Amino acid sequence: LKNLLALVVLLGVLGVSVANAKGLNLNYYKKKCPQAEAIVRNVTIQKVSHQPSLAAALLRMHFHDCFVRGCDGSVLLKSPNKDAERDALPSLSLRGYEVVDAVKSA
Repeated sequence: LKNLLALVVLLGVLGVSVANAKGLNLNYYKKKCPQAEAIVRNVTIQKVSHQPSLAAALLRMHFHDCFVRGCDGSVLLKSPNKDAERDALPSLSLRGYEVVDAVKSA
């Protein structure tokens, strides 16, 4: 379960970056940030260990992200006009953004 959650956060944080015209480049971060997967996994496990309900929240966030135009991390984008996917009525109750922010900081 911990690896699945880390994968969900990894896709949310890095998903947009690894996509290209040919599809996904799964080795994109191997040279750019070799520790990316370990960072995501460690931060996710740490956060979920302290607050177990985040596990379901992260899976739900991933579902909402994938529902609109594919799993592209768009639910994480903020808009000054409040017209982003994150601001849509079904997404207002999403939780787990702090995990993604902690991963990005790390």
